[in-house]
Amino acid sequence: MPLFWLYKRTMTFGKPVIMGLLRQRLKNGKEDPERLQERFGQPSRTRPENGPLMWVHVASVGEAQSMLHLIHLFLEQHRTGSVLVTSITRTSAELLEKRLPARAFHQYLPVDRPKWVKRFLDYWRPDLILWAESELWPALLSEIGKRHVPMALINARMSANSFKNWSRAKGIAQQILSAFTIILTQTDTDTNYYINLGARSVTTIGNIKFAAPPLPYLENDLQSLQAATANRPLWVYASTHAGEEELAAETHIALREEFPNLLTILIPRHPERRASILEKLEPYHLTLSTRSQNKILPHPETDIYLVDTLGELGLFYRLSSLSCIGRSFSHDGGGGHNPLEAAQLGSAVLHGPHV
Repeated sequence: MPLFWLYKRTMTFGKPVIMGLLRQRLKNGKEDPERLQERFGQPSRTRPENGPLMWVHVASVGEAQSMLHLIHLFLEQHRTGSVLVTSITRTSAELLEKRLPARAFHQYLPVDRPKWVKRFLDYWRPDLILWAESELWPALLSEIGKRHVPMALINARMSANSFKNWSRAKGIAQQILSAFTIILTQTDTDTNYYINLGARSVTTIGNIKFAAPPLPYLENDLQSLQAATANRPLWVYASTHAGEEELAAETHIALREEFPNLLTILIPRHPERRASILEKLEPYHLTLSTRSQNKILPHPETDIYLVDTLGELGLFYRLSSLSCIGRSFSHDGGGGHNPLEAAQLGSAVLHGPHV
């Protein structure tokens, strides 16, 4: 298969380029310098040997949250089992470190280079694999297929653009998808896309995020925030991406004419963007305060409260009766983040055209 062969050769002999990209990501704070060896397939902890090991891969914070329920169920049914959870982003890693139960642990996914993915699989030897949503790495999935490990693609989805692109390389798509024992999709349209690309055992089950429990929050923190924001109209703009903070500021200024005491709560999807966000909001001449790790509360004069922490989305959905969902106004093709999380905690949902 020429294209797949070319991809593997490129990843094999492209090590200098890959290392250069990783160094740039390190410089930009997108890689963890203390755990960089994991990106080469080298473990940073010992493999548990006293029971079955399930490997769960998630691409984002949202996927991590939706898979936690399945992780708990597996551990309840396998009292000696363990769960390895992989992701790529530091944000998802930090969230998982806070939320994973005992006997579950996190590692970074290795870069999709044949030598590194073989090293990863040789060490961890998973008994079962759950792959969340749609992040597909050809070399890794091909190697898993050779080892015949039971693997399910969970909550699978595929955009029309992705289907169009994969259709140009149907042979590669079929080889990659053949690694999955079963594919469970969100919609019938997704099912048709996967079948047309040569996948087998494809079933529509809906979005598993509907089955996820509500996001957690600390009651003491909620009471503190309620006291600090008493009698103030407020709204949450959650999981924002670049460009959306300016939209929030413009919305705040427009609404302030009718609600002079308005508080806008901004929760960026990636808190490490804090400095960039503060710089972008400076021209609006609004009073800003940041929550940070010591949980600073908004002041009476605060216009925009920047929540630059991880794992507190449930707290602010519970606080606010109205929430706008980030990325739903974006035209990048990614679509908005999960609106169910807000609805589960009693917060009415606002969103753009891309849900």
